[in-house]
Amino acid sequence: MLTTTVGPGAAATAIDADEALSTRLRDLALVDVDALIAGAREPAELVAAFADDVADALREARARITALRAVLGGADPLNVLDATIRQRASDAGAAGAERVRTRLGGQAEAARSLARLSDLAGGLVPKLFEADRRR
Repeated sequence: MLTTTVGPGAAATAIDADEALSTRLRDLALVDVDALIAGAREPAELVAAFADDVADALREARARITALRAVLGGADPLNVLDATIRQRASDAGAAGAERVRTRLGGQAEAARSLARLSDLAGGLVPKLFEADRRR
Protein backbone atom coordinates (compact mmCIF):
# COMPACT_ATOMS: atom_id res chain seq x y z
CA MET A 1 0.00 0.00 0.00
CA LEU A 2 1.38 3.41 -0.94
CA THR A 3 0.53 6.35 1.33
CA THR A 4 1.24 9.96 0.45
CA THR A 5 0.84 12.72 3.00
CA VAL A 6 0.76 16.38 2.05
CA GLY A 7 1.21 18.68 4.98
CA PRO A 8 0.94 17.56 8.57
CA GLY A 9 -0.65 14.20 9.04
CA ALA A 10 -1.19 11.41 11.50
CA ALA A 11 1.19 8.52 11.89
CA ALA A 12 1.31 6.16 8.93
CA THR A 13 -0.02 3.28 11.03
CA ALA A 14 -3.22 5.19 11.87
CA ILE A 15 -3.68 6.11 8.22
CA ASP A 16 -3.11 2.51 7.15
CA ALA A 17 -5.54 1.22 9.78
CA ASP A 18 -8.22 3.70 8.71
CA GLU A 19 -7.68 2.80 5.07
CA ALA A 20 -7.92 -0.93 5.84
CA LEU A 21 -11.13 -0.37 7.80
CA SER A 22 -12.54 1.82 5.02
CA THR A 23 -11.77 -0.89 2.48
CA ARG A 24 -13.45 -3.51 4.64
CA LEU A 25 -16.57 -1.37 5.05
CA ARG A 26 -16.68 -0.65 1.29
CA ASP A 27 -16.26 -4.32 0.41
CA LEU A 28 -19.03 -5.44 2.75
CA ALA A 29 -21.35 -2.75 1.40
CA LEU A 30 -20.93 -4.20 -2.11
CA VAL A 31 -22.33 -7.58 -1.09
CA ASP A 32 -25.83 -8.30 -2.38
CA VAL A 33 -27.48 -10.74 0.03
CA ASP A 34 -29.60 -12.30 -2.72
CA ALA A 35 -26.52 -12.96 -4.84
CA LEU A 36 -24.65 -14.24 -1.80
CA ILE A 37 -27.18 -16.94 -1.03
CA ALA A 38 -28.10 -17.84 -4.62
CA GLY A 39 -27.53 -21.57 -4.97
CA ALA A 40 -26.13 -21.97 -1.46
CA ARG A 41 -26.81 -25.24 0.36
CA GLU A 42 -27.08 -23.51 3.73
CA PRO A 43 -28.23 -19.95 3.00
CA ALA A 44 -29.12 -19.25 6.63
CA GLU A 45 -25.57 -20.03 7.76
CA LEU A 46 -24.11 -17.87 5.01
CA VAL A 47 -26.38 -14.95 5.88
CA ALA A 48 -25.53 -15.34 9.58
CA ALA A 49 -21.80 -15.30 8.83
CA PHE A 50 -22.23 -12.21 6.66
CA ALA A 51 -24.29 -10.45 9.35
CA ASP A 52 -21.67 -11.29 11.98
CA ASP A 53 -18.91 -9.91 9.74
CA VAL A 54 -20.87 -6.72 9.10
CA ALA A 55 -21.59 -6.28 12.81
CA ASP A 56 -17.89 -6.81 13.64
CA ALA A 57 -16.82 -4.24 11.03
CA LEU A 58 -19.36 -1.74 12.37
CA ARG A 59 -18.09 -2.31 15.94
CA GLU A 60 -14.56 -1.62 14.75
CA ALA A 61 -15.75 1.52 12.95
CA ARG A 62 -17.60 2.63 16.07
CA ALA A 63 -14.45 2.32 18.18
CA ARG A 64 -12.37 4.24 15.65
CA ILE A 65 -15.02 6.96 15.29
CA THR A 66 -15.03 7.36 19.08
CA ALA A 67 -11.24 7.73 19.09
CA LEU A 68 -11.38 10.29 16.29
CA ARG A 69 -13.98 12.32 18.16
CA ALA A 70 -11.61 12.45 21.13
CA VAL A 71 -8.92 13.95 18.88
CA LEU A 72 -11.34 16.70 17.90
CA GLY A 73 -12.11 17.53 21.53
CA GLY A 74 -9.96 19.33 24.01
CA ALA A 75 -8.81 22.89 24.24
CA ASP A 76 -9.38 25.25 21.33
CA PRO A 77 -6.08 25.49 19.44
CA LEU A 78 -6.97 28.99 18.27
CA ASN A 79 -7.08 30.28 21.82
CA VAL A 80 -3.78 31.97 20.89
CA LEU A 81 -5.97 34.74 19.52
CA ASP A 82 -6.65 35.67 23.14
CA ALA A 83 -2.93 36.23 23.79
CA THR A 84 -1.47 39.69 23.50
CA ILE A 85 0.45 40.77 20.45
CA ARG A 86 3.62 40.88 22.56
CA GLN A 87 3.10 37.25 23.67
CA ARG A 88 2.55 36.05 20.10
CA ALA A 89 5.60 38.01 18.85
CA SER A 90 7.95 36.46 21.43
CA ASP A 91 10.21 33.46 20.80
CA ALA A 92 7.81 31.33 22.84
CA GLY A 93 5.05 32.54 20.56
CA ALA A 94 6.87 31.15 17.52
CA ALA A 95 7.02 27.71 19.15
CA GLY A 96 3.37 28.07 20.06
CA ALA A 97 2.52 28.81 16.43
CA GLU A 98 4.06 25.49 15.39
CA ARG A 99 2.08 23.65 18.09
CA VAL A 100 -1.14 25.31 16.92
CA ARG A 101 -0.40 24.45 13.28
CA THR A 102 0.31 20.83 14.20
CA ARG A 103 -2.82 20.58 16.36
CA LEU A 104 -5.05 22.06 13.66
CA GLY A 105 -3.52 19.73 11.07
CA GLY A 106 -4.19 16.73 13.33
CA GLN A 107 -7.76 17.85 13.85
CA ALA A 108 -8.27 18.26 10.10
CA GLU A 109 -6.93 14.75 9.42
CA ALA A 110 -9.13 13.30 12.19
CA ALA A 111 -12.16 15.12 10.82
CA ARG A 112 -11.56 13.73 7.33
CA SER A 113 -11.20 10.20 8.70
CA LEU A 114 -14.26 10.65 10.88
CA ALA A 115 -16.34 11.82 7.92
CA ARG A 116 -15.17 8.97 5.68
CA LEU A 117 -15.75 6.23 8.28
CA SER A 118 -19.12 7.66 9.32
CA ASP A 119 -20.27 7.79 5.71
CA LEU A 120 -19.15 4.23 5.02
CA ALA A 121 -20.67 2.89 8.25
CA GLY A 122 -23.93 4.67 7.48
CA GLY A 123 -24.11 2.90 4.13
CA LEU A 124 -23.45 -0.49 5.72
CA VAL A 125 -26.03 -0.37 8.52
CA PRO A 126 -28.95 -1.22 6.17
CA LYS A 127 -27.05 -4.36 5.08
CA LEU A 128 -26.90 -5.49 8.70
CA PHE A 129 -30.64 -4.96 9.13
CA GLU A 130 -31.36 -6.81 5.89
CA ALA A 131 -29.14 -9.74 6.86
CA ASP A 132 -30.71 -9.91 10.34
CA ARG A 133 -34.18 -10.06 8.79
CA ARG A 134 -33.10 -13.05 6.69
CA ARG A 135 -31.50 -15.04 9.52
